[in-house]
Amino acid sequence: MFRPGMAALAALTLTLGACAAGQPVEPAGVAAASRPAVAVTRDGDRWTADYSLDRDAPVWAFFRSSLIQETRRPWRLEQWRVLTPGVVLERVGSYDILRAADGGPVPRRVQIAFTPRGENLEADYGVLVFTDGSVALPSAQFDVFPLPSPEAAAAVPNDLNGYPLEAGPALVTWRDAGGPILFRGRRLPEVTEAEADTYVLFGRASIVEGARLTTVADPQLPGWIGEAIEDFAPRVADYYTRRLGAGQTEHPTIMMSWAGPTRGLTSMGGSVMPGLVVMAFEGEGVVEPSAQVLGMARWFIGHESAHFWLGQTVRYERERDAWITEGGADLMAIRALTFIDDAWDERRELQKEVDDCVRLAGQPVAEAGGRGEHRAYYACGAVFALAAEAAQKRATGGDWFDFLQPLIAANRADGVLTGDEWLTALDVTSGDPALRRDIERLLDEGATDPAAAIAGLLERAGVACTREGSRVILA
Repeated sequence: MFRPGMAALAALTLTLGACAAGQPVEPAGVAAASRPAVAVTRDGDRWTADYSLDRDAPVWAFFRSSLIQETRRPWRLEQWRVLTPGVVLERVGSYDILRAADGGPVPRRVQIAFTPRGENLEADYGVLVFTDGSVALPSAQFDVFPLPSPEAAAAVPNDLNGYPLEAGPALVTWRDAGGPILFRGRRLPEVTEAEADTYVLFGRASIVEGARLTTVADPQLPGWIGEAIEDFAPRVADYYTRRLGAGQTEHPTIMMSWAGPTRGLTSMGGSVMPGLVVMAFEGEGVVEPSAQVLGMARWFIGHESAHFWLGQTVRYERERDAWITEGGADLMAIRALTFIDDAWDERRELQKEVDDCVRLAGQPVAEAGGRGEHRAYYACGAVFALAAEAAQKRATGGDWFDFLQPLIAANRADGVLTGDEWLTALDVTSGDPALRRDIERLLDEGATDPAAAIAGLLERAGVACTREGSRVILA
């Protein structure tokens, strides 16, 4: 998840990473014994991933093959090095792949050396590096699936939801020669699991168990940050619980790394997984507390905590529907912070969403991920949520949470909120099918005049706004 460009401070950035999205569906009948396996080991400064592949295939592709946000380059090709002769690591289409140099099957055993490095990734989970040498790795970066050729890899879509896979996710073992690892809040000598969907911490970063949350913080992280989060995170979670019912977890872990007081920089980044929020801080601008940086931290917690409901309790079905969780979490955070913090400027935040959606909606919003314009999912998703909220207010006097609550309740069992379900709820609430048509047009086609299209959508829903040239100004 990603929210760049807050420019009130020099080089100020706030980067929201991936939330729980739709996952590739494991093929029916795949037994645990048919999975590839990998042992991830740290021995001092040496990191290795030893693969035991369960079948012959000319190509193995990595599920998680995101690009570095700033450069749009594949992160894995810069951090990983294949040690097994005759095996090549390269980028084909949307995926990093392992292939046999001679065109035959990849050897059943492949060893890779790697150097973990913290990077901001496009809509994905990055590595966290701590100043004491501790490193947290996202578990899913080691999953692979077989393909018959590099040409077949080039044809695999960005979104693997519903894509037919021939093997289940890898059975991964994590171990550290220097001592226990931290896995889901417990120190263990080693762990073996498939689809762990978490971060695995190597090193001695300290754990603080609180009544409402557990924190794992870099020892050099400015102290005010941890204090602010420990105070605010339970308050925003309580508000979401009152409005939406129980979320995915009642006792989250927050993991915070610190890259140092880099001159001229103020940066926060991170993401969310089941039961876990990860945050990465950097820059001289966050060494001392300020109202602006505190607001950034609260916004981050508000958005990421929202995903325990919209993203974890229910997730989207396809990548094209990421606007449901990202824009929805943005509006959840705006409304929660307005309720909790008297100084919060909700109009400024809402206007930012509208401005960014106008800027990005000239092309299909549903295809924004493929263009590297993930911000469109947040901004236009928030605009769509704002329209739904206005329809709810007209119908019942309610707000965004009143629109969202029955959708979450109705889909707790299967854990999926589809685009059609969301738009059908808008039809029922508004009684105006034109709203759905306007949103679907922005999703599937984009708009030749985005300002006119978005102003029309908002006005029809009941959101007061005006046009000033190419801008839509909220009243």
